[in-house]
Amino acid sequence: MIEKIIDLSVKNKLLTTLVTLLIFLASLWAVKSVRLDALPDLSPAQVVVQITYPNQSPKIVQEQVTYP
Repeated sequence: MIEKIIDLSVKNKLLTTLVTLLIFLASLWAVKSVRLDALPDLSPAQVVVQITYPNQSPKIVQEQVTYP
């Protein structure tokens, strides 16, 4: 099977070149047509936590609430 493909490619150099060019152009079109939003969002997630801890210093709040 592979020998037939190789023989056909060697005998028909123009056909091989045209098929290669067609595949190359199709791949360029495919790359350009892929939308950018199809790529995943890699930005880190951010969370805002707002709390009230009456009569406590900011250091205590940070140590006991923010980083449990």
